[in-house]
Amino acid sequence: LTPSATDNSQTLRLTGLLKTHFGFDRFLPLQEEIVGHVLTGRDALVLMPTGGGKSLCYQLPALALDGLMLVVSPLIALMKDQVDGLKANGVAAEFINSTLSKAEFGAIMSAVRRGEVKLLYLAPERLALSGFREFLRGLPVSCIAVDEAHCISQWGHDFRPDYLLLKDLRDDFPAAGMIALTATATPRVRTDIVEHLRLREPRTFLSSFNRPNLF
Repeated sequence: LTPSATDNSQTLRLTGLLKTHFGFDRFLPLQEEIVGHVLTGRDALVLMPTGGGKSLCYQLPALALDGLMLVVSPLIALMKDQVDGLKANGVAAEFINSTLSKAEFGAIMSAVRRGEVKLLYLAPERLALSGFREFLRGLPVSCIAVDEAHCISQWGHDFRPDYLLLKDLRDDFPAAGMIALTATATPRVRTDIVEHLRLREPRTFLSSFNRPNLF
């Protein structure tokens, strides 16, 4: 295939996944460009307001890539809502956080080991557990998405110390791309995100409908 034919083939495939699993006929501004970038395996920093479609920027690549997409989120309720929504749309997704029983936790880990899960949502504090980190290292992780990435900065309004553990994921999965997403971040917070997550020459995507006063 020529490059243009390859691009057209990928566009058709992504559009098909978008329609089949998310019910949309076309992408919102920046989404297709971000998804295409993530599929190349390169790092990205995405600043997009709530309601702008951030989640799809990693959920759709998870369906197109081989292996597992790890998603780090600090919000347990949102994590459950997203996983429930993905499952309803025929996407194999699970979450691991403190709300699970021991039996539920074990069943999810077994399903992940069998390759039956495409997106695994994690609470950041899980990464402090050496046994869980060892479990993750045995998985074919293709990409890592860090939601609410501003939580990694002490200059952010929602600083979470557990987010500082995320830098170790770069050592555990050196070949995996990483996408950091946030609805708002000052230039100083953006610098912290890149440094603390050890993003490699990330491309920054800034939604045109961010409010200027946030910067």
